Amino acid sequence: MSWGKGLWQGLAVTWRNLTRRSITAHYPDVQPDLPPRSRGVIALQEENCTSCMLCARECPSWCITIDSHKEVIPAATEGGRDRSQNVLDQFDIDYSICMYCSICIEVCPFDALHWSPEFAYAEGDLKDLTHDMNRLRTWMDTVPPPQALDPGAEQGKELDAYERTRATEAVPPVVPVETSFRQAQGAGDE
Repeated sequence: MSWGKGLWQGLAVTWRNLTRRSITAHYPDVQPDLPPRSRGVIALQEENCTSCMLCARECPSWCITIDSHKEVIPAATEGGRDRSQNVLDQFDIDYSICMYCSICIEVCPFDALHWSPEFAYAEGDLKDLTHDMNRLRTWMDTVPPPQALDPGAEQGKELDAYERTRATEAVPPVVPVETSFRQAQGAGDE
């Protein structure tokens, strides 16, 4: 007798679900609304990469391949010292073995790697899932801007210390390294 009652309850649940309207998302035609910090594909901002290899060393699946060479930049001023700079030759990510763990993005000290919410990059061949730096650069167009800071959050301790020292003594304003490097290059060209 008890199995008959369970059978009727199961059939009732089935009938209720059959008569309801379907809420299935029709994926190819309708794109899903993703959360703002969703992990899709990793994008490379090549000009920020210094070839420090931190991302490749920290990657648990060893899916990042980096190759670079050093170039000597002549001194900007007479009597100055020549500088050497790493130039990125190859930056590949093999998405067939990537775990999407975000360690490479978190460990990058120069913000060269970013999450893009793009997720539709399936390929017919496994070899095509290895993206080179040209393809990784194209994903940068889809990277959303960083979220605004929480208005109720405390200011960082580093900024507090900097503002205290700046208020007590005449500290020159901070010039971004990239700007000062470009200015030095421009001064050397003249």
